[in-house]
Amino acid sequence: MTATTTDKKTELVIIDYEDLTSSSSSAKMAACCDRAFGDDGIGIMGIRKVPGFVQAKANILQQAHPLAHLPPNDLQKLEDPDSMFNAGWSHGKEMLKAGKPDLAKGSFYFNPIIDVPDPKDTEEYPVSYPINRWPKESLPNLEPAAKHLGTMMKEVAILLCGHIDTYAQSKNPEYPPGVIKDALIDTEKVKGRLLYYFPLPEEESKEAPAEDSWIGWHNDSGFLTALAGDIYMDKEGNIITPPASSEAGLQVVTRHGTVQKVEIPPDVMAIQIGECTQIMTGGAVVATPHCVKGAPNLARASLACFVDVPPSTPLTLPKGSTPASIMAMESSKVPTLQGRWENGMTFGQFLQKTFEAYYNQ
Repeated sequence: MTATTTDKKTELVIIDYEDLTSSSSSAKMAACCDRAFGDDGIGIMGIRKVPGFVQAKANILQQAHPLAHLPPNDLQKLEDPDSMFNAGWSHGKEMLKAGKPDLAKGSFYFNPIIDVPDPKDTEEYPVSYPINRWPKESLPNLEPAAKHLGTMMKEVAILLCGHIDTYAQSKNPEYPPGVIKDALIDTEKVKGRLLYYFPLPEEESKEAPAEDSWIGWHNDSGFLTALAGDIYMDKEGNIITPPASSEAGLQVVTRHGTVQKVEIPPDVMAIQIGECTQIMTGGAVVATPHCVKGAPNLARASLACFVDVPPSTPLTLPKGSTPASIMAMESSKVPTLQGRWENGMTFGQFLQKTFEAYYNQ
């Protein structure tokens, strides 16, 4: 078993997959959770040596460029307005500040667990339970690659849940056992998001790109987000290595208020804390504001997998904690929880409040 490592610049804590599954690693995992998710962490933990991950990642990310450059008619067939574009292809549908459409990236959404949810769930919650749309003819390998990696990422996130619960209990003796693991272990509310970030337009290339030029500052509002890292390409889709001086990629705000770039090594899957886990652990683990900085002449592909609960699930504080305990580490980069969350409100209600808060900034 290799030693846990921490990149000095980014403070990314990296463990081995074996640490998640071995009962002899409990003490080590408690320390790692503290360093990754606690008061001095960045809300992200890396996992190395996940069986089959490196090849699965390559199989899906290399398809982002051809997907984003399909003929417009083909892309339109992959759109799903009924789910507010939360299934299939979405480009220019999200709005940025000042009401401008977000053209910097294209997204392909899918559920890796089920293609067709229960019709009752889809009728009641069309945004949360859409039906998958796949480019079966134009990109036949996308569906199996997306389902394979998405399922793998969900399973790794579930393995981490028990360690998060154990860590939360160490911070609060009244914390009930298994809160996060029990909430997520059988969930079908899983959303993969394959992202393709277009090279910045020429007019933006003349000046230094804004720190949030590809994705604006935000917290993940759900429970856990698994990250596959990224690859970079030129305009023709050839995979390239960015210059060492490039600041393109994931940026986070540390607990001390500084902005840092986070490098996720190519062989590492990462798990990021969402605000709902912050709430339900009473602030034992904390979500971190993050954005993605763009670059001229560079395209980026990445995959995130959001592991959440049904919209009707209540978000309640554990015994022994207070609202103040979950808001102690808030950042001015993102809307505060105080205006979006009330104890006992449902996950769906919280998402709606969060949507309104970000779009009304």
